[in-house]
Amino acid sequence: MTFQPPAPLLPPQRILMGPGPSDVPASVLQAMARPIVGHLDPFFLRVMDESRDMLREVLGTTNTLTFPMSGTGSAGMETCIVNLVEPGDRVLVAVHGVFGGRMAEVARRAGAEVVTSESSWGRAVDVDALRAAAGGEAFDLVCVVHAETSTGVLQPLAPLRALADDLGALLVVDAVTSLAGVAINLDEQGVDAVYSGTQKCLSCPPGLAPVSFSPRAVERLERRKTPVQSWYLDLSLIARYWGGERAYHHTAPIQMIYALHESLRLVLTEGLAARQARHERVGAALCAGLQALGLKPLVPPEERLPMLTTVAVPDGVDEAAVRRKLLTTLNLEIGGGLGPMKGRAWRIGTMGSSATIANVLLCLEGLRAALSLGASDAAAAALAAYAE
Repeated sequence: MTFQPPAPLLPPQRILMGPGPSDVPASVLQAMARPIVGHLDPFFLRVMDESRDMLREVLGTTNTLTFPMSGTGSAGMETCIVNLVEPGDRVLVAVHGVFGGRMAEVARRAGAEVVTSESSWGRAVDVDALRAAAGGEAFDLVCVVHAETSTGVLQPLAPLRALADDLGALLVVDAVTSLAGVAINLDEQGVDAVYSGTQKCLSCPPGLAPVSFSPRAVERLERRKTPVQSWYLDLSLIARYWGGERAYHHTAPIQMIYALHESLRLVLTEGLAARQARHERVGAALCAGLQALGLKPLVPPEERLPMLTTVAVPDGVDEAAVRRKLLTTLNLEIGGGLGPMKGRAWRIGTMGSSATIANVLLCLEGLRAALSLGASDAAAAALAAYAE
């Protein structure tokens, strides 16, 4: 039998309000369709330099070692850990969701002695408990998730910086969901190493992992006694490609970096402060509308992410069936819960280009219909919160 190739792809046009990816602007998709050039072409080297400069601006840093890794956000996590950890190093990890636990596992696989402190899912890290877990001993790294995608919690970084100082440690931060959505300000916050992803508030397709290392982190990298565990993620090699030497390491994902360049350009054209304010307003509108429907956001307001809201599923409701109905009737995607929240929560994203009041109103009406709720003032509550 002769194999018949499938028909050309015709993806549906979804409205993405899950935990990522977010909707991608047309100009970003168009950037990916621009002519490919070589990864050492003078034009592409200029694109690299401009992308790196814009990324520094969005991160709030002057760090020399700042660029996107070829890979998703998890590759960024691995990059930070394997470059900063040598066998026997001591790593303290704050776990208050899926991704803190993942950081701990990556550190173990890199040969670290890992100590964790578990905080309640849906709440910020209990810094006193984390300090107690450290037991007054020295550590090489303190690791925390800034915006925990599995729970919708925004973690203040200042208490973690203070703890890292007391322990003689570098501070490593997961900013996969927070980049371009809330203020990060690496230099001001004293973050030593950060990684992110492109598919959340940057509204770029998944496939790159921005990273940035402070001078202290670079010094630690340069003092290593053993080779970096991963050749592909070894920053001492990759930095030579992104730096003045332009030494070949691997063939860069050229079209993805075109997309990142355009995404960063759009962020800075809108303005960081304006973009962060938009996420705040849209997130507040969503929460107000959910509460008007009788649905309860799970994270206290003072710890809540503006761009990702976890909401409790009412008793007796099949949460997956509701998500399927939104997808089939409205082409609208929201996410389900993870870990202990599986089956008990929805995760609704208002990230990047998806953060619009029109999307919020559509989602609220979709939930009202899917849950067979009567008439409500959810739209009015959302619009009132948005206007404030």
